[in-house]
Amino acid sequence: MNHHYTYFLILACSLAGPLALSFDKKVAFNKKWKWLFPAIVLPAILYIAWDVFFTAKNVWSFNEAYISGIKIINLPIEEVLFFFVVPYCCVFIYECVRCYFPDRTNIKIANNILQILAVFLLVTGLIFYHKYYTSSAFILCALFIVMLYGFNFFFKDFNAAYFLISYSIILVPFLLVNGFLTAIPVVLYNDAENLAIKIYTIPVEDIFYGMLLVLMNIALYEKLRNQSSPKSINIS
Repeated sequence: MNHHYTYFLILACSLAGPLALSFDKKVAFNKKWKWLFPAIVLPAILYIAWDVFFTAKNVWSFNEAYISGIKIINLPIEEVLFFFVVPYCCVFIYECVRCYFPDRTNIKIANNILQILAVFLLVTGLIFYHKYYTSSAFILCALFIVMLYGFNFFFKDFNAAYFLISYSIILVPFLLVNGFLTAIPVVLYNDAENLAIKIYTIPVEDIFYGMLLVLMNIALYEKLRNQSSPKSINIS
């Protein structure tokens, strides 16, 4: 096996299951691509810019032995694809939760959990402001949660209960994929820029870095989906 395709292979394996199951009659995820793909684009652009900056600042780097060598600015093409493949898989899981567990509409507790989490992340991010990865991942995730509630009129279709249930499921494959990427290692982290608290080989910041990405994708996906439908689930 050519090790230079390792990152590509990890992404392909991650996408294979959700893509094949997208044509399941109950979920019919393929019929929702018209909302999904536009929802993925803006977060991907923001994350790619974030990634370019952090790679330049040596917050993380990429092992040349396990990437193809094709780069956009300073990012491997695989890393750029990550911000399209992972959101696809995550929103697919979210949509499965919505379809198979349609009664999860009581979201008061879920709202409280997200709001408390935002306070914790904001305070922690400010305390560790000098660590690039910790402060940015925690503070930006906190601020986006604040935005969800502060601009309720725009994000009225976001359902915190569906999100939290989905993200608790998403964390299993998300950590598995990141586990491969950091254990091989394909991605190398500079621990001076994070808390150096690891889940196996994964910085704990990855949980909230991923949470922000999924939150953005789901919030925009629901916004686009419900623009064409009079039914919506209010966040409050």
